[in-house]
Amino acid sequence: MGIIAWIVLGLIAGAIAKLIYPGSQGGGIFATIGLGILGALVGGYLGQVLLGSSGAAAASVGALTIPSIIFAVLGSLLLIFIWGLITRRAA
Repeated sequence: MGIIAWIVLGLIAGAIAKLIYPGSQGGGIFATIGLGILGALVGGYLGQVLLGSSGAAAASVGALTIPSIIFAVLGSLLLIFIWGLITRRAA
């Protein structure tokens, strides 16, 4: 069930992050899932290091709990912001 949980967490977190973040990010369903999965890793790691939160630890392993989804969304928002900075400079 591990990979399915990662995909579901990635889809939920990526979709919520894209809804929250202003502007158009583009990308399809696979980009949204990838964004959410990477966001879960980033948000989980940063939350665990900075806050010592068990919810953040749950996000980094792909658990489907409310705190893990929150940290995954926060990580996804951070990744969208960084991606926007990189692509604006390259363009």
